Amino acid sequence: MYYEEDDMLMLSGIQHFAFCPRQWALIHIEQQWSENLLTIEGQIMHRHVDEPSYRQKMGDIVCLRAVSIASRELGLYGITDLVELHPAPKSSNTITHPRYPGHWLPYPVEYKHGRSKRDNTDAVQLCAQAMCLEEQYSIRISSGALYYGESKSREEVEFDDALRSEVRALSFQMHQVFASCKVPHAEKMPRCRRCSLMDICMPQSAHTASASSYLKRNLYEETT
Repeated sequence: MYYEEDDMLMLSGIQHFAFCPRQWALIHIEQQWSENLLTIEGQIMHRHVDEPSYRQKMGDIVCLRAVSIASRELGLYGITDLVELHPAPKSSNTITHPRYPGHWLPYPVEYKHGRSKRDNTDAVQLCAQAMCLEEQYSIRISSGALYYGESKSREEVEFDDALRSEVRALSFQMHQVFASCKVPHAEKMPRCRRCSLMDICMPQSAHTASASSYLKRNLYEETT
């Protein structure tokens, strides 16, 4: 199945969807958004990363910022943080660049302000970027990297069959939810505490503890 241009969804949303389909739907269907410290820190990091005019050669590696990508198979489009071009022998799996002679193998790098995660919420976004590049250039990309600002370190991600299947499944589910125009039901999870949409998603749950504490504190003060 291939999606038409009007049906394409934002690639960056696959991370939101993997984290919580309801969060993704609130953002991409209902157009709701709220900031917290984590989202602001992420914006600051990407402000320095997403510079389209930035081109730099570091040794043998060419660094390309803000490369536009898309996949008709996944129905996703977006902009990469960084695509490194690694020199490689000429083959059907390499590309050329008008400004840099030779043959190159793209290596996507996604910047995250936090730390490495135990799940695949970051990895699926990076893999989706690689799959877009593969479709655009008819190549195969075996790995990429996630750079975490908190630890200032890279974590290499292998784009194996399992991860690729997860990306395809998530993108398909995203299109299904978007077509339905229905926001999935709320489900209270431990990760909800880290979500900037907590007050929008579950306002009663978000304020129950603080309201209870306030009443107890003030009632206690009035009776003493």
